[in-house]
Amino acid sequence: MPALPSRLTEPLWDQFVALLPKRPEFHPDHPLGCHRRRISDRIIFDKMLQLLRFGCSYEAIADTTYSATTIRSRRDKWIQLGVFAQIKQIALDSYDRIVGLVLDQIAVDGSITKAPGGGEVAGRSPVDRGKQGLKRSGMTDGYGMPLGRILAGANRHDSPLLAPILDRLNDLGPLPDDITVHLAAGYDSDKTRALLNERGLHGRIAHKGEKVPIQASRRWHVERTHAWQNAFYRFARCYERRTTVIDAFLDLADTIITVRSRIRQAWTTHRWDTRPRRRS
Repeated sequence: MPALPSRLTEPLWDQFVALLPKRPEFHPDHPLGCHRRRISDRIIFDKMLQLLRFGCSYEAIADTTYSATTIRSRRDKWIQLGVFAQIKQIALDSYDRIVGLVLDQIAVDGSITKAPGGGEVAGRSPVDRGKQGLKRSGMTDGYGMPLGRILAGANRHDSPLLAPILDRLNDLGPLPDDITVHLAAGYDSDKTRALLNERGLHGRIAHKGEKVPIQASRRWHVERTHAWQNAFYRFARCYERRTTVIDAFLDLADTIITVRSRIRQAWTTHRWDTRPRRRS
């Protein structure tokens, strides 16, 4: 069973391989020149997609042709090269050029998931009887495209994470003059309002103690994006312990979400030779 349909994996791989350095099939310094061939990058890339989508262990996805160590070492090499962050930025720029980011409406909220293995950004979860959990404080545009995130332990409050996540707006280039930030009731404080005023941002914050349907504001877009990310079971129960690895998988997931949304929205407005028969 493929992790993703080919209409997503093929364009992802075409861009991903363009970011990788050229390497020979055999190591040129080997004295005999007859050692085992290097495992293809395409095979490891497909395994990374399966790890992301199904949430299985490295040992479960490995077989007799390559080991779990090979997958981890190639993953770490790609992280060191910054390939995952680059492909995410390329996908976001492409979406902005073809569809357009809705940057005058920003939504920020946190999502807590399980982290049974602990790790650098794990903490006692207040919603899971004190077990280890991971919090993602995510920011999206007005449609729900992921713009950035901050990782923290599940015991961290959302409010202190607002300033570093808003700093990611500086990486998006020219911004609209009027930007409205939609926030949940957890951000309802004078400190949050002062922070938004300092940055010249308008805040639409849900009030504590008042039950308002989430559809009443545009905050539901970030909630939907969290649901899209949690559909990749690597995050529903996160066993990764290193922050850089979690960020790499999240960058890959955000790339898939962005490309899928771009195809879905451009399907009715654009025509191209390899256009799929139906929306993603």
